[in-house]
Amino acid sequence: MPFPHIAAGLAEALATRGYETLTPVQSAVLEPEAHGRDLVVSAQTGSGKTVAFGLAFADQVLDEDGRVRRASGPLALVIAPTRELALQVARELDWLYKSAGARIATCVGGMNPQVERRALAGGASIVVGTPGRLRDHLERGALDLSALSAVVLDEADEMLDMGFREELEEILDATPEERRVLMFSATMPRPIEALARRYQRDALRIQTGGSERGHGDIAYQAVTVSPSEIENAVINLLRFHEAETAILFCATRDNVRHLHATLQERGFGVVALSGEHSQQERNQALQALRDRRARVCVATDVAARGIDLPSLSLVVHVEIPRDAETLQHRSGRTGRAGKKGIAVIIVPFPRRRRVESMLHHAKINAEWINAPSREDIIAQDRVRLLDKLMQPVEVTDGDRELADKLLETKSPQEIAAMLVQAHRASMPEPEELLAQSVDAQRAAQKDRHREGFEDTVWFRMDIGRRQNADPRWVMPLICRRGHITRNEIGAIRIAQAETYFQIPRAIAGKFAEAIAATAGSEENGGYVAIEQSNEPPRMAARENAKRGKPNGPAPQRPFKPKPVGPGAAPGAGFAKPKHFAKAGGKPQGKFKGKPKGRD
Repeated sequence: MPFPHIAAGLAEALATRGYETLTPVQSAVLEPEAHGRDLVVSAQTGSGKTVAFGLAFADQVLDEDGRVRRASGPLALVIAPTRELALQVARELDWLYKSAGARIATCVGGMNPQVERRALAGGASIVVGTPGRLRDHLERGALDLSALSAVVLDEADEMLDMGFREELEEILDATPEERRVLMFSATMPRPIEALARRYQRDALRIQTGGSERGHGDIAYQAVTVSPSEIENAVINLLRFHEAETAILFCATRDNVRHLHATLQERGFGVVALSGEHSQQERNQALQALRDRRARVCVATDVAARGIDLPSLSLVVHVEIPRDAETLQHRSGRTGRAGKKGIAVIIVPFPRRRRVESMLHHAKINAEWINAPSREDIIAQDRVRLLDKLMQPVEVTDGDRELADKLLETKSPQEIAAMLVQAHRASMPEPEELLAQSVDAQRAAQKDRHREGFEDTVWFRMDIGRRQNADPRWVMPLICRRGHITRNEIGAIRIAQAETYFQIPRAIAGKFAEAIAATAGSEENGGYVAIEQSNEPPRMAARENAKRGKPNGPAPQRPFKPKPVGPGAAPGAGFAKPKHFAKAGGKPQGKFKGKPKGRD
């Protein structure tokens, strides 16, 4: 027997299931020091927690012969945050305790409560449920906890995050004094610590998986994109990885609905999970993923908690998680049971620092990369197609007959080309992405500076970070105003209230004439003042500060525009100015029409 210290029936069930060794968390709860004690277990999702607590409370459920003890009510209670997780736990405990004669009842929202009450009255030995439904049965007298010997809080931190503190406290207050409380949680925030102090006695703390909070079986990637290209990046990520099953996380129901419709229109097999879907719709969506009728799931955080899809190998955070714990729980849907997974965070350029801080707090080392390009996807498709065609297949006589007829009319090369086209037509087209990253832009600017920009002239614009200045729309504005190409623009330095850029001295005079001629022209961005700077950016900023003018010399423009967002096109989408200055420099009330320039 490979598990000599486990009850015979449970050991046999493990062997039948294919277990050769126990996972670290399963071994830890069976150590002599953990025997009979309350436990606080910090273990990652997918580490075998369900079997772990099933083995942990075996002494409270089974008699000396390895059979379930007779009692007036349930002997063990497992509380889980979501319906999907509760049903998954019930399935796991069912095969583990089947030979011991255990009767397992589930009590979850969205199911028929009368059926659940009959199961409870029929003598359930183990009950698995969600906090709200369990409290409802408790208050109605259908759930008798007087004989309870063990209670398990699975993913306790998630239940507190979802606002189930009141329900948990009411259920725990109704349990006997002499019972074990086993608390399993991926993270240990302060509310969990407080709950443990109140309801546990001399609890043993078990930490598995080392000090790293991120999964060892998950490769984290951070993909920087323009805010306007998030959806295109999602499409290219799905096409590049071609994961057997992928889940995309959004923050709201509306965003789930929009992204689901977008991917469906593009030809992806996709389902959606959010709070607006009924239990039947959720079950149908999950079954479609398990049956491979769909390969992509778009979901909110709450809707996806507790989902266990063995084929899930790709998690994409379409919207940045609110904190490190959410990042961990989202990513933990993949990389389970020893399988490898990839978690990708899509990071708009302006939010990179926040994501870097979150990753540091979560102790996760992520690889910062660009979104897959169209060329990357085509190259990957070729590798996958060749690999697929090299796999052995069973060929029938009918297949050979059809192949002979094709060879009579087409050459082998033509048939192979047709096969490639048919394979490519079955997949959505990848998207063309703009400049991939800020790092790439900076590198390009440095390259331009090294080659042909040894002698340059600095020019200054009276817009900066306060006005959401960004190279993606500042550069086209400079080109239109100065009648030059972007290859003739050197380094760009964006300060708080002003922007500096380099122009080769050979064309500086021509550029200055062009910006003077286009000043005041709304179509060409003439409302932005551009002038030559006699000092480099840092020196000019110091001189401006000494003069008490943080914005530099007085701008030669009718009013100061403020772009609505970083994606706003130059010359369009600016906020309405509150006032404009005349020659005397005094405000003239609210703006009521197109202002005239200075005399």
